[in-house]
Amino acid sequence: MTKPWHRFTFRTVWRGLPAPPCRVYAELEQVGNYPSWWPQIREASARDHESGTVRLRSVLPLEHRVTLRAEWRDPAAGELGVVMAGDLRGWVRCVVIAEPGGGSRVDFEQYTEVATPFLRFVALPGRPLLRANHTLMMRAGHRGLTAWLRSLEED
Repeated sequence: MTKPWHRFTFRTVWRGLPAPPCRVYAELEQVGNYPSWWPQIREASARDHESGTVRLRSVLPLEHRVTLRAEWRDPAAGELGVVMAGDLRGWVRCVVIAEPGGGSRVDFEQYTEVATPFLRFVALPGRPLLRANHTLMMRAGHRGLTAWLRSLEED
């Protein structure tokens, strides 16, 4: 059986977020605000309370347009999940939990299929670069959200 090289699974943890889980969850739920703190989210627009569209680009010169639709929400458990459609298809699930000593952590789990013909073509030889691109984007998101939460504390 051949491996589907255009499919990716990612796991990422954001530790040390300087806010309680309910505040972090509220920020993650507001996709329209992502460009304010996540540099690789170049544009975001909410369609309604359940969906929106983002335009993203990380280090590689590849831009993606993705529609996100909330699939499940459980604020009490800190769980949020979205389904992706467009240039990237799949889902993202995150769980926000309290860290010992204060603050929060977010555990992300993501399944993605690249959908554009070009990305499907380069997925095998470019797999390490595509994975590194994702890692850098998630690191920047962690730094951005950390700074954003700190700035909200100052207001």
